[in-house]
Amino acid sequence: QVQLVESGGDLVQPGGSLRLSCATSGIIFSIYDMGWYRQAPGKQRELVAAIISSSDRIYADSVKGRFTISRDNAKNAMYLEMNSLKPEDTAVYYCNAVRRSPWSWGKGTLVTVSS
Repeated sequence: QVQLVESGGDLVQPGGSLRLSCATSGIIFSIYDMGWYRQAPGKQRELVAAIISSSDRIYADSVKGRFTISRDNAKNAMYLEMNSLKPEDTAVYYCNAVRRSPWSWGKGTLVTVSS
């Protein structure tokens, strides 16, 4: 079965940086378009970044220029480099497929941006 395990979340001050990781198993990772989602308290889950066809990257306007998505197919892993973090980036971050029905969601990793 598919397993998605997110890690790397932490408490960070505004302006700080974090690198999130997504470990996958149970899928042929390289054939899927993948993305990072987040859900802030009281809000719906939203897509913040995605890799399409292993090379094209798309970003939500709110994170463009600050976040960078990448993947390592040999390790079945995906990453999200987050810079210039803002309090509004506080959320639980998840990885999952894009452009298809999502697999079962992992537990996510909590990012808290606060002074």
